[in-house]
Amino acid sequence: MGIAFLSSGSDVAFCVIGIPSLRAKLNVKQESSVIGAERLLLVLASLASHGKAMSVKDMLGVTGLAQSTLYRQIALLKRWGFVTEDAGCYAPGPVSLQLALGFDINSMLVEASRDGMAELSRATQESVGLIIAVNDQVICLEMVESTHSLRCSFEKGRAVPLRAGASAKSLLAFMAERTRNEALERQFAGDDAARAALETELERIRARGYAVSDSEVDPGVWGVSAPVFRRMSRGAGASASITLMAPSLRAAGREQQLADWTVRTANSISTRLQSA
Repeated sequence: MGIAFLSSGSDVAFCVIGIPSLRAKLNVKQESSVIGAERLLLVLASLASHGKAMSVKDMLGVTGLAQSTLYRQIALLKRWGFVTEDAGCYAPGPVSLQLALGFDINSMLVEASRDGMAELSRATQESVGLIIAVNDQVICLEMVESTHSLRCSFEKGRAVPLRAGASAKSLLAFMAERTRNEALERQFAGDDAARAALETELERIRARGYAVSDSEVDPGVWGVSAPVFRRMSRGAGASASITLMAPSLRAAGREQQLADWTVRTANSISTRLQSA
């Protein structure tokens, strides 16, 4: 999972830097000379300053770009996780969190998850994270820390490879099939045996409904991760996973109970997202 042990007093403070109003920085409606990489920045800055998701029509009006040009920029930004799409509308993506550029676009996902995460952490006295997959990496969007002096933590905005650990395997198991196949192809190029072994494990995870790991990424860390679905349409993949993490010794003998609570929390968050 890419997590670390923390003792009380070692918590990390986070600073989020906002983006000034785009219109105060650039008269984008009159902009006709932007070229190359500036087009990407123009689209991203437009989304960041708008304050809510934008349709293609909205972006065309704000950026002044040709529709074909705009679609090319959006496709590239989506590929790298700088932009996310939901029901035909676009907003800044999770990678923006890592750049500390005022990430708050997944607010629906984060806000829908916070209460359930806090309740799960209180009930188990363990740390709980909201985890997503972007550009073949596992990224923590939100974290509720355990109150124990010895606890596990996955730093917000930190990225680890989408390959091992409960979080990565839950995300892989429940993402859309095409997206999963493309990710596995990149992760395991030239290693067919390792890919086949992981695909077999992912099948078991889908049948069980959650992923578990123990000391797989970090020694002495146990974790369980369950998928969160924003939509339940056929072929739709999970939007994120809820991961509970604990020192292995403290999880011993409680594994099934912790897994059941984590699955219930993820299901509750999914229901809340789908009814929004």
